Amino acid sequence: MNKAVFIDKDGTLIHDIPYNVNPSLISLQEGALDGLQLLKANGFLLVVITNQAGIAHGYFQEKALEAVQEKIRQLLKPRGVHLSGFYYCPHHPLGKSREYAIECDCRKPGTGMILEAADHLDIDLSRSWMIGDILHDIEAGNKAGCHTILINNGNETEWIMNEYRKPHYMADNIRQAADFILNVLP
Repeated sequence: MNKAVFIDKDGTLIHDIPYNVNPSLISLQEGALDGLQLLKANGFLLVVITNQAGIAHGYFQEKALEAVQEKIRQLLKPRGVHLSGFYYCPHHPLGKSREYAIECDCRKPGTGMILEAADHLDIDLSRSWMIGDILHDIEAGNKAGCHTILINNGNETEWIMNEYRKPHYMADNIRQAADFILNVLP
């Protein structure tokens, strides 16, 4: 089975511009490319796991995410970094669009996207990591059976804790997270 690093998109992998689907505004966070390159070189699959409530709220169409995915892939490509998957949740229970205004198990802190990726990509969750910038990311990863790292960049503002919202490590960026992951491997 494969090992993977699941990565939140907005605020973790790329700069967070709320509900942005304009590829020209997308840029990688500091340390993201270096960290992902290290993880990929050490045998990890790289999988984006992202809530995209803007679809449910009617801010953009689901199809608009195709250009976002392509832009991210192009930003990673020069260093040979390839994403094995890009999973997103278009739902929000308070959304305007009836089709997407539902309670679901894929929206983080739910585990649906992680479990779907694990099934599709033959991932051993006990050997895998979830990296995110808010505690919903950490909760999803912990509930799914992954190790977790919180990118402590100020995006988490609530700090409401429970047994699943405690990260295994806190880092400033994906590069620091990668260094930690590679140093704790057996």
